[in-house]
Amino acid sequence: MSIADGLDASLVEVVERLRELVAETLPDAVEEQDVTSGLIGYTYKPGTYKHLIAGIVPHRGHVNLMLANGAELVDLDPAGLLAGTGTRARHIRFVTAADVARPGVRELLAEAARRTPRP
Repeated sequence: MSIADGLDASLVEVVERLRELVAETLPDAVEEQDVTSGLIGYTYKPGTYKHLIAGIVPHRGHVNLMLANGAELVDLDPAGLLAGTGTRARHIRFVTAADVARPGVRELLAEAARRTPRP
């Protein structure tokens, strides 16, 4: 079972492109699928959300890249990619695989990782 089960092929491609982006940008992060929560998490400490950096969260018509400390990054987002109103997390919304290459996405992900404490 995978979080991509049941998604349209175009959204599966978005998930795969995001997984590639995260692997390239955060080579030290551990990928963990949380099927119950419906996300793929990237963390410095497996088995806990305490050191969570980011998560890929598919929805019916789009995929979000959630940045666990995204609220800290709003001032570093001149393109206005970050969405959400949470006190800690923000997300970037992707509808097509081409959206993954938008300017600023990789930089926000890398900065989120720099600001995530390591165990």
